Amino acid sequence: MNSELNLLSVVIPARDEAACIAKTAENIHLELKLNRVPHEIVVVDDGSLDRTWSIMEELSRENPAFRVVRNDGVRGYGAAVIKGFDSAQGDAVVIMMADASDDPRDAVRYWMHLNQGWDCVFGSRFIEGGVAIGHPWLRLIGNRLSNFILRKTCGIKFNDTTNPFKAYRKTAIEGCRPFLSPHFDFTVELPLKAILRGYSCAVIPVTWCRRRTGKDKHKMRRMRSHYRRILQYVWLEKYFSRYNRRKLPDAKTNPDQPNAQVEIASSTNQGA
Repeated sequence: MNSELNLLSVVIPARDEAACIAKTAENIHLELKLNRVPHEIVVVDDGSLDRTWSIMEELSRENPAFRVVRNDGVRGYGAAVIKGFDSAQGDAVVIMMADASDDPRDAVRYWMHLNQGWDCVFGSRFIEGGVAIGHPWLRLIGNRLSNFILRKTCGIKFNDTTNPFKAYRKTAIEGCRPFLSPHFDFTVELPLKAILRGYSCAVIPVTWCRRRTGKDKHKMRRMRSHYRRILQYVWLEKYFSRYNRRKLPDAKTNPDQPNAQVEIASSTNQGA
């Protein structure tokens, strides 16, 4: 198992989120502070045309736990997250959405699991204890279909790969470079690479709630083509790459977390 971690970097990509970004960042900060999690919150402005930048700039002047950076390169969710990775000072990173759809209490649980030695912690809304509130039925059908295809194609058990709310040790992130996708399919690229490259992964139930302010930026038709491209790349890596995957211990469920479903990404149970 790896050493204990020193700092959690919360990376939040944001585009035109002036209506909610301050409350989202402050709620995350409060929850982490109450649970004594050493942290920084890095908001990546992805070309906003509203006051997202100025709001976070003001917050960062008032509290050093907040930082805001600009994504001046290619626009897109994935590009913004990668910019956040490059700017993060922590040895662990959790990716959260600007619209407050992710529960900060789950970020605390991510931190606890990472400190148990896991390289990655993935949240699922669709296992026992997981919650998805207000999920549009059409998107829900597309979500379950997409995740079914991912499981069958890549030979994994994780059933919520498209959920962007995940946490990683910085060493795992660096081990998954180079990154290909500047778009929302980055949510699939990073965890699949982590699994196929032999990093240990814990899966726990998380809570998701549909945004209450601002506009939903997911474009289902565009995302399908992006997902296909990443899936093709990952499939090729799975069967033809020569990455040296580490030999990992057998999967075990943590007795202190009875609801946690733990999955180890090893060459034995993932077919890597």
